[in-house]
Amino acid sequence: MDLILWRHAEAEPGFPDLERALTVKGQKQARRMGEWLGSQLPDTCRILVSPALRTLQTAEALGRKFKMHAELAPGAEAADVLKVANWPASKEAVLIVGHQPTLGQVAALLLSGEEQDWEMRKASAWWFAQRDPGDPASVYLKAVMAHDLVVK
Repeated sequence: MDLILWRHAEAEPGFPDLERALTVKGQKQARRMGEWLGSQLPDTCRILVSPALRTLQTAEALGRKFKMHAELAPGAEAADVLKVANWPASKEAVLIVGHQPTLGQVAALLLSGEEQDWEMRKASAWWFAQRDPGDPASVYLKAVMAHDLVVK
């Protein structure tokens, strides 16, 4: 199974938190990363998104259908993200569009077996794969991409 974690792009400050929109810079970040992901993701990839406006706007930049999941909202637990993604049992690749610190915690859990606070830059994507379903030792980091490294 492939699991791709995509942190939302730069958002405006303010309250309520779920209604924070992307900045102009964030819109550009999302578009650049969306173009790269769109060229890499399989057509059958399931796209699951937090209900926060900034994540919905980030996902829209991909130009594909997605499903919103309340379980991916800010403050979600790493285990909740893996459950929503059906990790590692999903037959399809899954893209999660979410938040820090949760996505960093998911990355740490997948690679180290421990939930730690790893930093994940805004609008970046971390792509994980598992060679053998059910074998945690077969998880590897397939790619990490930042919006500012995407070549147009």
